Amino acid sequence: MSDEQKYNIQGLDEYIRQGEPQQRERSEAWKVAIGLQQVDRLQTSDYLLDTAKRHIEGDISIGEAKQLIDSYYQSASGRKDIENDRTEEADKVAARITELIEEKTFSFTPAQLISIHRRLFEGIYKLAGRIRDYNITKNEWVLGGKTVYYASYDTISETLDYDMGQERQFDYSSMNIDEAIRHLTRFCANLWQIHAFCEGNTRTTAVFMIKYLRTLGFKVVNDVFAENSWYFRNALVRANYSDLTQGVTETTIYLESFFRSMLLGEEHDLRNRVMHVDWGKVDGEATPQSANHEVKSAKIGEELSPKCKNCTLEEVAVLRIVQKNRYATQKEIAAEIGKSERTVKTITVALQDKQILKRVNGKRNGYWEIAE
Repeated sequence: MSDEQKYNIQGLDEYIRQGEPQQRERSEAWKVAIGLQQVDRLQTSDYLLDTAKRHIEGDISIGEAKQLIDSYYQSASGRKDIENDRTEEADKVAARITELIEEKTFSFTPAQLISIHRRLFEGIYKLAGRIRDYNITKNEWVLGGKTVYYASYDTISETLDYDMGQERQFDYSSMNIDEAIRHLTRFCANLWQIHAFCEGNTRTTAVFMIKYLRTLGFKVVNDVFAENSWYFRNALVRANYSDLTQGVTETTIYLESFFRSMLLGEEHDLRNRVMHVDWGKVDGEATPQSANHEVKSAKIGEELSPKCKNCTLEEVAVLRIVQKNRYATQKEIAAEIGKSERTVKTITVALQDKQILKRVNGKRNGYWEIAE
């Protein structure tokens, strides 16, 4: 991430540290939206940051923020500022991502994916919201200039229907968190590999996954996505590329590191260069990258108890909320993870039975405590 991009993101941190809950939520959404422009190496402007702050402070709505940005780029000063670059695209798409993240609606369908693409890129890309009708290749830095094999254009609709149909029927309830994350990362990688659109596939996939993970109870609008979106893209590439002659195989290990950092708060090595197929060259010979490549070990530290290894996705989602607010009520937890209070009660009872969570000082005036 460039210094300018880091500055734009960090300029919103004050609202997360000191702001009201609504300001923190808006600031987190803007941070992710700005950070996601890095997947296409785009930079947002100072004007976008100023507009974001006005929205965070409640002076304007997200709709008004979008209108201000549109008007800015129709003006002489706006046109002058964006000569020979894609700042306009970055600013407009960042505002639109923020709007989508704020919305509490989602349907797990190909139509939703297509709608997200259209809303992000309408007026920016000629074919916004339309499935591509030709085959594509892209030279990838992480592959040394080689390309992933994307889905053939004439199979895109059928592949989307099949992959989403399989995922929709999948049951996470009996899976531990490690198994669940492995499955989620493979689904995410497969969805991205289809590359349904001519441009903007990674940002569309990211927004779709953020909204999908929310339906599973996870609040994933956090610094991991905001500050490591380029890593996210390269991890998707490595999850879909093989060259057996060079000892390189498809692997989701890097994507798993990203998801574990995002969902569990673990610390992983999220440096892009460790994913490069030529990482570790010795005397001109590349060290093969494979599914067995060792990544920096996760450091849980003050995060969730190691006992959570056998927790389900829903249980981890509850623990993440309790970790941030030990006084959270079951009603508040239910609202956060999008489940009923009865479901939350069942989850908290299960966590207490596993001796991972306990209630201190009773129901009315008590608080939650996670086992060490």
